[in-house]
Amino acid sequence: MSTELFVGEGGFEAMAAEWDALAARGMTDTPFQSLAYQRAWWTHLRPDGATLLTVAARDETGALVAIGCFFALDGVLRFNGCVEETDYLDLITPADRAEAAWAEVLACLEAVDAPAWTSLNLCNVPDASPSRAILPALARARGYAFGEEQAEVCPTIPLPDTFDAYLENLDSKQRREVSRKLRRAEAADLTTTVVGAEDDVAAAVDRFLDLLQKSTFEKRDWLNDGRRALFHDVARAAQAAGTLQLLFCGVEGRAAAALFNFDYRDRIWVYNSGLDPAAFAALSPGVVLTAAAIERAITLGRAEFDFLRGDEEYKYRFGATDHSDSRLTLHRSAH
Repeated sequence: MSTELFVGEGGFEAMAAEWDALAARGMTDTPFQSLAYQRAWWTHLRPDGATLLTVAARDETGALVAIGCFFALDGVLRFNGCVEETDYLDLITPADRAEAAWAEVLACLEAVDAPAWTSLNLCNVPDASPSRAILPALARARGYAFGEEQAEVCPTIPLPDTFDAYLENLDSKQRREVSRKLRRAEAADLTTTVVGAEDDVAAAVDRFLDLLQKSTFEKRDWLNDGRRALFHDVARAAQAAGTLQLLFCGVEGRAAAALFNFDYRDRIWVYNSGLDPAAFAALSPGVVLTAAAIERAITLGRAEFDFLRGDEEYKYRFGATDHSDSRLTLHRSAH
């Protein structure tokens, strides 16, 4: 296996034709490993003073087998995308190559001509990732100090074959509550619409962001210009790839709630949501839209509904159970 280190954005261009095909075979294959997402995050949200470092690893035939995309800041290497906006991060490589790929990527980053660093701080590594077993052993072999801690939980619903079966899996109180709100919404003509392949995605994202910033003061303050641009870039790429699921709920053309989801790899990934508290609050549009999204996921035959990071209580009322992601650290100072 040979490696090449790209300092700056050249790695995106050099691997553009190969990146997504490798990501689709990766041990952590999520919407956040795509080239479009990785490039959008770096373009709009990179920290001031950070340097992008991308390692490409190739086998003896020249085929791309691993991508490590990091940024360096103040002597610390982090995954590109870390930490707030990106729910799952990892080395991009197939599981059966992960051990060798991590060894080669670390060796490349340790080379004398690579930018200096003292620690790797790897956020949001999924609990099922082979990296959690591989990196402690590689750290010991190099004399590095290794640490792992749970970062956040990621509540997920395993989906049955029918929506009725899903409702039966809820506790009786929540089942009655959801059913009652769905009946009331239907009587009031509260409808759900989905942005399609031919729709104006830029206008749809603007409508979504308007609802997002109305949701809470925290979301209003969180939604800066960089994050707005990220949503637009990611939505445009996902629409082109057929993986965007942008849903709105409202009455007579006035949207009250929205979900920005990805429909990817047999799973719905709930990236963010918006809600106008002043619009049809008595109809519980947020609850109705989430239930509609779950029903749609079941109709599409998806296996899981992933709320992504955060332990908000409403997720568990919909029947979600926790998975987690971890923060892995390797400190060279122990070498």
